[in-house]
Amino acid sequence: MKRVLYLLPLVAFLAVAGYFVVALRPGFDPRELPSALIDKPAPDFDLPPLGEGSNLSRAGLAGQVAVVNFFASWCVPCRIEHPVLMRLARQEKLALYGIAYKDKPADAQRLLDQSGDPYRGIGLDLSGRTGIDFGVYGVPETYVIDKSGHIRKRFVGPLNPDSVERELLPLVRQLEGG
Repeated sequence: MKRVLYLLPLVAFLAVAGYFVVALRPGFDPRELPSALIDKPAPDFDLPPLGEGSNLSRAGLAGQVAVVNFFASWCVPCRIEHPVLMRLARQEKLALYGIAYKDKPADAQRLLDQSGDPYRGIGLDLSGRTGIDFGVYGVPETYVIDKSGHIRKRFVGPLNPDSVERELLPLVRQLEGG
């Protein structure tokens, strides 16, 4: 029994060291976390709206290329991403929807009142269940869903002008057939 107690710290150290060897290798990008849902149907969801309007649901996104952004008022990277979303909503005809992830409705509304609302509709994921179903690791995360309801791309972390121009917009245009 004593020998096991002596080996336990060594095993823990080796596990942590192994993680750092993998995580610090050249070319490792934690934003490139794989998603098991790519090219699979988006999870079914039906969320109450933030403010007035109708529920945000997978069925409501059918027939269009939709960009779904998980965000929260308490999320600093979401606040950094917000001007990019505002510019995107102004410049592009884009079906951009928001999901307020584990956020208080009043706080989410205050953020949008102060910074602008880029979304066509916003659903409240108060429990985080929809985020779990999508495989959200943390906010912000953005998903591109095609007309048939399949997830085609996942962006982990805040969108920036470069990722929007090089990846998001070309994919949306391709999926729209243009």
